[in-house]
Amino acid sequence: MKKFFVSLFIFLVFCVQSVFALDATIKFLPSAKGIIHEVKNVENSNEKVDAIKQIAKLEILTGEFKGEVREVENMVGGNPFYDIYLKKGMKVIVHIEPKDEFVVDADDVDFFVTDIQRVNALWLLVAIFSGLIVLIGRKKGLRALVSIVATIGLIFSVMMPLILNGVCPIFAALFVGVLSTALTIYLVAGINYKSTSAVLGTIVSLLIAGVLACLVLKIAHLTGFVNEDNMFLHSVRPDLNMQGILAAAIILSALGALMDVGVSIASTINEVYMTDSTLSVRQLFKSGMNVGRDIIGTMSNTLILVYLGASLPLVLLSSSIDVQKFFNLNQVATEISSALIGSIAILACVPVTALISANLVRKRQTFTNLNT
Repeated sequence: MKKFFVSLFIFLVFCVQSVFALDATIKFLPSAKGIIHEVKNVENSNEKVDAIKQIAKLEILTGEFKGEVREVENMVGGNPFYDIYLKKGMKVIVHIEPKDEFVVDADDVDFFVTDIQRVNALWLLVAIFSGLIVLIGRKKGLRALVSIVATIGLIFSVMMPLILNGVCPIFAALFVGVLSTALTIYLVAGINYKSTSAVLGTIVSLLIAGVLACLVLKIAHLTGFVNEDNMFLHSVRPDLNMQGILAAAIILSALGALMDVGVSIASTINEVYMTDSTLSVRQLFKSGMNVGRDIIGTMSNTLILVYLGASLPLVLLSSSIDVQKFFNLNQVATEISSALIGSIAILACVPVTALISANLVRKRQTFTNLNT
C-alpha cells in the first residue's frame, strides 16, 4: 500500500506540469552540436584593443541541418568571460538564426558558435555520482537518486512555469519546497511517524526562511540583481519580480540542509523512544535537542562555506575595496543574507522538529495502547 501511495504521489506531481505548460506557440530553432575542422587566425588591427578574428570551418553534427558545413567567424577580444578560442577538433554548441521568418533550407539561416560542448564531462560526473550513491546506499541510495530526479523535475516542470506565468516566485518556491520535502523524505525513509515529523519540521522551518527572506529584501533594499544572469533575465522578461526570484533562490538553497536536519532529529528521537518507550515528551524533546546542538555547528558551517565558496571572487575582491563599501555592496549583502537566513532556518528546524517528533511519538504510543 505504501509503495502504491508513493508511486501515485510521484505520478500526480509530474502531472502538474501539464497545468502550467508554457506557451507552445513560441517557435524557435533549437541549437545544434558542431565540430571545428579548420581554424585560421586573422589579426584585427582596426580594433582599439588587440583582437583576433578566427575564421573556422564548422560542420553541424545534429539537428535539421546535420552535415551542413559552413565557414563562420569568431572574435577573440581578450575578455576571458566572453571569449571562445576555437581549435581544430573542438566540439561546440551552435546557435541557428533564421534570416527570414520562414526557414526553407540551410541557405536561409546563419550559424554562430556560442559555446564549447561541455555536457560530456557533466554526464561523467552524473554517472560517478549515481553509481556511488546506489553502490553505497543500495535500496535507500536508489530511492534517494529517484528523489533527486523528482526534485529537479519539480523545479523545471512546476516552479519554473509558475514563475514565468506570473505566479509569485516566493509562493512557487514554497509550493515546490513542500512537495519536494514530502516526496524526498517519504520516499527515502518510508511513510511513518518519523518521516511525518521530519516533513512537518522542515516545512515549518522553510516557512520561517521565506518570511525572513521577505523581511530582509524589504529592510536591506536588496534589488535581486546579483550577477549578469539576473540582468540578462530582466532584459528578456522585464515583467518578472527579481526580488521575489532572489527570495525563491534563498528558500531553495536552504531546503536540502533543512531536510537533512529534520530527518536527523526525527530519527534520533524515534531511536531513543524505541530503546526506552517510557520516556516522556519532555525527555524525548531534550534528547532531540542534545543531538541538535551537535548538528547545528556543522550544518550552519556547511551552509556558510557553500556560500563563501561560490562567492570566492567577491571575497578576494574585499582586499582592494574599502571595508564599509564592500559590505554594503548589493551582491555582498545578498550573499551574506542568504547564508544567514539558511543558518537561522536550520537553528529553528532543530527545536521545531524535536517538539513535533516527541509529541507524535507519544501520540503513536497512546493510539497503540487504545487499540490494544
